[in-house]
Amino acid sequence: MVADCNDPLAQAADLFCEEEMDLETIEASVSKILEAIGENPSREGLERTPSRVARSYEELFSGYRMDPKALLNEAVFDVAYDQMVIVRDIEFYSMCEHHILPFMGRAHVAYIPSDKVIGLSKIPRIVDLFSRRLQVQERMTTQIADYLQVVLNPQGVGVVVEGLHMCMMLRGVKKHDARMTTSSMLGAFREDMSTRMEFLDNISRGAERLHF
Repeated sequence: MVADCNDPLAQAADLFCEEEMDLETIEASVSKILEAIGENPSREGLERTPSRVARSYEELFSGYRMDPKALLNEAVFDVAYDQMVIVRDIEFYSMCEHHILPFMGRAHVAYIPSDKVIGLSKIPRIVDLFSRRLQVQERMTTQIADYLQVVLNPQGVGVVVEGLHMCMMLRGVKKHDARMTTSSMLGAFREDMSTRMEFLDNISRGAERLHF
């Protein structure tokens, strides 16, 4: 759980600070769903399914309760560097809030420091902070960018996210090859076309097509 819900980092992360996940209610609800579709929750193959789903939800939706201070672990450093930093091809897995089906893909994150840089491993952790929730890709993209802006106060932040959505592949239009790209550009990335193009050129170079 989050140590201090009033901390600016916790508030910027839009967390569920004060309550644990109710695993017992999840188990009971899954049992009812199994009954509603005509299954028998007591049969051998399904007997432990409600508890498995509850435990998996605890992991899949862990982003609501991550402690931002523990996540960053003081890995923000004063460094005299003012050129673009890019971390590309960050795998993510999330759950669509409309159908509670997975969407997954990769995020590309860049920033131009003012006077602080962040440890390399912390950017993928920030992606996890916002992806491991019920989400829409558009909101997740802006949350990642806004949060880096709060943590580092850099000259600019750029985030591009590419996703494959199971809600489009398994149901509805059933388009297996459709993919979604979203972006959020702040500061220099929004105001300066050459900065934005440098970022986009870097992440497109050598990029492979998203696939399962």
